[in-house]
Amino acid sequence: MSPKCKLANPISEIVDKPRDQFTREDMLTVIQRRQIQWITFHYSALDGKLKELKLPIADLKQAERILSDGERVDGSSLFKGLVDVAVSDLYVVPVYKTAFLNPFDDGSLDFICRYLRPDGSLAPFTLDNTLLKAQQLLQKHHGLSLNALGELEFFLLRDPDVAIYQSQRQCGYHASGPFAKTGQILNEMLYHITRITGAVKYGHNEVGYVDAVRSDLGEIKGKRAEQLEVEFLPTPVDEMGDHLVLARWLIRNIAFKYGCVATFTPKLEEGVAGNGLHVHTQLVEAQTGHSVMTDKSGKLSEQARKLIGGLCCYADSLTAFGNTVSGAYLRLVPNQEAPTRICWSDMNRSAMIRVPLGWSTVADLAKKINPQQKSSYEAAENRQTVELRSPDGSAIVQLLLAGIVMAADHGLSDPGSLELAERLYVTGNIFKDREVLAKLPVLPGSCVESSRRLVEKRELYEREGVFQPSVIDYVARLLDAQADEHMNRRLGDLPADDRLHETRKIMHRDIHTH
Repeated sequence: MSPKCKLANPISEIVDKPRDQFTREDMLTVIQRRQIQWITFHYSALDGKLKELKLPIADLKQAERILSDGERVDGSSLFKGLVDVAVSDLYVVPVYKTAFLNPFDDGSLDFICRYLRPDGSLAPFTLDNTLLKAQQLLQKHHGLSLNALGELEFFLLRDPDVAIYQSQRQCGYHASGPFAKTGQILNEMLYHITRITGAVKYGHNEVGYVDAVRSDLGEIKGKRAEQLEVEFLPTPVDEMGDHLVLARWLIRNIAFKYGCVATFTPKLEEGVAGNGLHVHTQLVEAQTGHSVMTDKSGKLSEQARKLIGGLCCYADSLTAFGNTVSGAYLRLVPNQEAPTRICWSDMNRSAMIRVPLGWSTVADLAKKINPQQKSSYEAAENRQTVELRSPDGSAIVQLLLAGIVMAADHGLSDPGSLELAERLYVTGNIFKDREVLAKLPVLPGSCVESSRRLVEKRELYEREGVFQPSVIDYVARLLDAQADEHMNRRLGDLPADDRLHETRKIMHRDIHTH
């Protein structure tokens, strides 16, 4: 293999193998060559955040045992409310292909782990295993897998620096230095996320910018905020779940290193862009990885349109996993790029589902503007995706992705999915056409409403044992606890200054959600 790129996975370079071929013996080689002091296990808990367990290595026999059998953890603490203390032990076992050298600890070799029950089977209620089961169901029913890529948007908040080359409110999209001040930090984030996952597409400044955040929360009060985005490459959806959770961990740690706060909260300031977590999806043949998103003419295939129909059917209940705090419903407002109606369109950012440009009918574009280029380039893969734009930074990532896979499976199975997709197709800005707008189903406007939709449609998620009933019950309770069903009406009845103050309190109380 011998990768030469500076951003290649360093473990791949040590063992001269791609990551999906890593073995226990390879890991022991890394431990010896890099003089590793301890192994660190990471795993997602019920709160959606990455947890860790450090295991010091005294000798290679101990390392081999850890790599072979994993370790045990207290499931009743990691999954409080789902696992009884009387039967709380779970195993955490490393996934070798996720191995990485910890950028914050030179002595550590790190892994993402899976949870196993006492009998050695996958624990059915954990977030990562729920996603894995959904992918397996899609493969069993249709011989297809779902690839996904996430767009992680976040604000980076720091103490104001010198007041030169000032940025303007809502004008941060693709800004560069010296107007953008966080380029060095973004570079470091991209460096580490790329070396660890190998799946980063690009990073850039996003629209949002706040010169001085107004808040009662001391952690962010008075900070200058720049909005950034890291977008990934299409990856098998179960791997994308790991990548997104790990990337949020890396982003927060790098921000902390620079004395900054990174927040994925859905809304930071009224009138300023919120933090979405758009998810692009791509159906591929499970055996070959060949995309089935377009036909020979480059148009969306029937399978892709069925995928859209499935997403439209699930859309209102998917907010239960993708929009989990009250502040999320201050982002989902009409006539913005955050959707409020269930519909889809081509290249239309006012629609809930967007079919973006995908190089389906064009290729080798640089040759058209560089006539000196004589040799041709032909892409090895079809890059067409379908983008779901409703989720935000409060998403429980792996449950959201699992729900999206279930929606894909439903769309491919349901005879009515094509008709539903055809009925919900729109063109132009839907908020400027009252007649069209009136015909489109409405997304939930609160956590409480999302909870209700989830419970009403729970059989769509629980079928064939993919989502455990206890997981649906937990998420419903989590949403109901927000008690926000009449939030927008209550805020609208307040005087302007009081409304703004209450809105900020709602937005900022979940600054470190998931």
